[in-house]
Amino acid sequence: MYSTVGDLIVEWKNEAELTQKVLDVLTDESLSQPVYSDGRTLGRIAWHFVTNIPDYLTEFGVSIEKVSNQDEVPNAKKMAETFKTVSSHVVDALQEQWSNSTLKKTQNAFGREESNATIFMGLIKHIAHHRGQVTVLMRQAGLPIPAVYGPSKEGWALMGITPPR
Repeated sequence: MYSTVGDLIVEWKNEAELTQKVLDVLTDESLSQPVYSDGRTLGRIAWHFVTNIPDYLTEFGVSIEKVSNQDEVPNAKKMAETFKTVSSHVVDALQEQWSNSTLKKTQNAFGREESNATIFMGLIKHIAHHRGQVTVLMRQAGLPIPAVYGPSKEGWALMGITPPR
């Protein structure tokens, strides 16, 4: 759990860097990779978590500029650029608007009384959940997968090691 806003920002930056590595590999062609027929696409899932960040934070009292045109999935480059901008705005907003005592304040989040620190951790977990979905769809679309919490198949190969089965 986060004791200080600085701790939270360090975690945010680490997770944002991992997410950025994933988004930077996407291609325009890969964005149409479906989960299943009539299901969401890789592009829709990725754009969802990118655009959801300001919506989520605003809901819980952090003022941050929302992403325009949320219903229209942009090209891969624009999506990655938007995430980079939003991530930077999150850091700025937290530094300006929250204090260490703000982390301990509680509010209703999805029907539960939660601390702001826990609510923010929920946002990070939400992004990690969707980032995992995106990497599976990237594999199905034939894209290389960057290392997130450990080496991917490509990472093992670069180290000269046969990937575990």
